[in-house]
Amino acid sequence: MSQNRHEERQQRLKAKVDARIEMAQLERGILIVFTGNGKGKTTAAFGTICRAVGHGKKAGVVQFIKGSWDNGERELLEPHGVPFYVMSTGFTWETQNKETDTFACLETWHYAKQLLNDPQYDLVVLDELTYMVSYHYLALNDVIQALQNRPSNQSVIITGRGCHRDLLALADTVTEMRPIKHAFDVGIKAQKGIDW
Repeated sequence: MSQNRHEERQQRLKAKVDARIEMAQLERGILIVFTGNGKGKTTAAFGTICRAVGHGKKAGVVQFIKGSWDNGERELLEPHGVPFYVMSTGFTWETQNKETDTFACLETWHYAKQLLNDPQYDLVVLDELTYMVSYHYLALNDVIQALQNRPSNQSVIITGRGCHRDLLALADTVTEMRPIKHAFDVGIKAQKGIDW
């Protein structure tokens, strides 16, 4: 491709990008969903938290399912003022007790609602929330109402597989992680600092 053709193509591309930037003038918080069966949903959410904190924004994390599991993100972010509220029972397939898990979920959801009501928080991560809805530990309508009533400039990230279609419809940005390969499938052990 000649230099002239390359420049013409890049100029057309720049004009399209500039036009989209010019049209995007709304300023409000957004709802982001990271879902799908692939690895990286929570990692993407924490990448966004690191970005927000790096820009002086206030962020909070609510983790459903993770329990008392060692958490590198928490070790890094709590000293920077990011509160973590973690569901006490951990992985629901470990407890196998719906009553205990529901109680723990509702207790954790209480903290989530506090963050979602606090205009000081620029970003709230609801990690693995999708499972709480699909397992019927949380009422979908309660989640939707809390999201719709949050402060207008607050952004929220929801992670987890199988996100309910009503949450997908409510979201501004949805990314689906799709697995191609995973080290675990060939017997490679999950690694501290890489997988958790």
